[in-house]
Amino acid sequence: MTHPLRLGSRGSPLALTQARMAADALRAAHGWGEEAIEIVPVVTSGDRIQDRPLAEIGGKALWTKELDIALADGRIDAAVHSMKDVETFRPAEITIAAMLPRADVRDRLIGADSIAALPPHARVGTASPRRTAQLRRERPDIEITLLRGNVATRLGRLEAGEFDATLLASAGLDRLGQGDIGTPVPITTMLPAPAQAAIGLETLTANEAVRALLAAIDHRPTSACVFAERTLLAALGASCRSPIAALAVEEGHALRLRAELLSEDGRECVFGETRLAGGGMAEATALGHDLLRRASPALRALFDE
Repeated sequence: MTHPLRLGSRGSPLALTQARMAADALRAAHGWGEEAIEIVPVVTSGDRIQDRPLAEIGGKALWTKELDIALADGRIDAAVHSMKDVETFRPAEITIAAMLPRADVRDRLIGADSIAALPPHARVGTASPRRTAQLRRERPDIEITLLRGNVATRLGRLEAGEFDATLLASAGLDRLGQGDIGTPVPITTMLPAPAQAAIGLETLTANEAVRALLAAIDHRPTSACVFAERTLLAALGASCRSPIAALAVEEGHALRLRAELLSEDGRECVFGETRLAGGGMAEATALGHDLLRRASPALRALFDE
């Protein structure tokens, strides 16, 4: 390349930390010096609009569309994303070319030692339909209030007493050096969001040179698990307004995929799991269809696009 490899990233502290992680991995894989990579911050609509749920203002595309435009315009060569924020259906012109090794997938409760320990009618701040539904399933008395913003903003509002507790991703806190904050919630209580704790890199499908550079840092077990979860999402037609949790993990030479669909109030939960062997994704699609088949009409309606 005639210029440094330009990695586009959202401008939040966590996003920039993740971009630096990707840059470090690329330098190590290719023996590059510091000057070989430039991180280009891009302000996204999701960062600008903080007072409404994503589902009301355009969904997960608010995290990706400005980075997609920067790719198409040639201002960046690749984009670094939290994979849980990447919408299920991506343009054919853009390819997910690599993922870094996945981190801790658990949610972390901040403000109490456990969900059961929250005071009666506790005020919990979150913008996640999944976390909202899972919390209400465990504690119907809890009051959910919209809380968006970067990690520092959320922790600041909690410290100011606006909420009794909140939930954040363990992976994000660990990456920011704040791994001592809060209590991890067991996966058996709160199955994570699909693709949670995975960092992905996208580039233009036609840019074979950059695709090859990124492929050198792809962690194949993470990619396999995340693609299984995203295949499930595609079968569901799931969007950011759909309360869904899913996690694929390696088991020998196969993957075990667990998933649940929830009603918004948490009263209905449809759970299922399957094993994927041989690299195929048909079982993930079949699981998605089975979950919808067993869901009530009201729950299925949340997944109609």
